[in-house]
Amino acid sequence: MKTWMIVLFFSIPSIINAQLQVDFQLSGIPVFGVGYEFMDHLKTELRIGTDVFLTDASVEGILTYDILNKPDYEFYAGLGVRFGDFAGFVYPIGFNFYPFEEKKFGFLIEFAPIIGNADVLRGGLGFRYKFGGKTQ
Repeated sequence: MKTWMIVLFFSIPSIINAQLQVDFQLSGIPVFGVGYEFMDHLKTELRIGTDVFLTDASVEGILTYDILNKPDYEFYAGLGVRFGDFAGFVYPIGFNFYPFEEKKFGFLIEFAPIIGNADVLRGGLGFRYKFGGKTQ
């Protein structure tokens, strides 16, 4: 099932006009993410847990929708699935802020309840960078 989700995650955005982005969130359960923004308000993201042994790494697949999408900030909510430690459904709610003139590098704050094997509320601060494509 993991392989199927990873293939789906990377194949669908590659056939439509998308913008690649990466982020890193610092928290008690830190993650590194690679995502695609497409259709102005939708983003898919594959997240991998960090600060763990490679054999213990967790993987998340997330789909978010920008409720507010302004040049300087975005407010989003979404749904995802997490495999590995704290496996279950993930409900990310977050805010991206782009303070610089070129809207590629920004900061984020996110709260993500993880409901499943163990119910966890992950909160994190992080950084996001958008490669190429549109910058609003």
